[in-house]
Amino acid sequence: MLSVTVVQEASGLDPAANRARLHELVPSDSDLVVLPEAFARDFGEAGSDVSPFAESQHGAFATELAAVAAEHNTSVVAGMFETSEDPARPFNTLLLRGAATASYRKIHLYDSFGYKESDSLHAGPLTPVVVEVGGFRVGLMTCYDLRFPELARLLVEHGAEVLVVPAAWVAGPRKVEHWRTLARARAIENTVFVVAAGQPGPRYTGHSMVVDPRGDVLAEAGEGAKVLRATLDRSVLDEARSTNPSLANRRIPFTSL
Repeated sequence: MLSVTVVQEASGLDPAANRARLHELVPSDSDLVVLPEAFARDFGEAGSDVSPFAESQHGAFATELAAVAAEHNTSVVAGMFETSEDPARPFNTLLLRGAATASYRKIHLYDSFGYKESDSLHAGPLTPVVVEVGGFRVGLMTCYDLRFPELARLLVEHGAEVLVVPAAWVAGPRKVEHWRTLARARAIENTVFVVAAGQPGPRYTGHSMVVDPRGDVLAEAGEGAKVLRATLDRSVLDEARSTNPSLANRRIPFTSL
């Protein structure tokens, strides 16, 4: 069993205030706590320069995240902007701190629906990040990555049983249905749990959710701020993969990177 808390809260434009809120938002009774993309500091207006708010993986936000995770005896995932070799274009990075430690730099930048994230951010390396948390193998993805089934499958090829997807999924026509459909599809086609944490409306869609490997939604938020709780049961994973052995039945080979 893996107890999961999904925190659908908006990040603000003041990094110090966002760091301070970690203490009140992270509970002490979960194995894994997932906050949204860019929680260290929001993107700001479309096209904003976020480079002044980029930090290293040993900076103020990472240090505070690790301290809060230790204080609450848990593992916490949250998004930040990380300095890169190009000072004008940081990485969009997820940090996992606590009992487990990892980082993931977003691969697929949001050059879609009128946005061009690649103008202000640098894409991460094509390297899957999978880490053990509470006896489960957890793969990390960020927001727009959800639209690319190849990355989810690559993570599963590397052993992922849970896909964690922090996001700031911009609101707009059909966007909630895209989010819900894609989260469930990634769970069903890969027979994995999906833990998707979004920033709330009105700018973003909200609708954070936890989906099991059969495609059943275990918990889902609406548009507003919300905390979700769910327990991931290994017997459900095993049953899904036994009943629907689609990973074993594939005939078209997958070329790992």
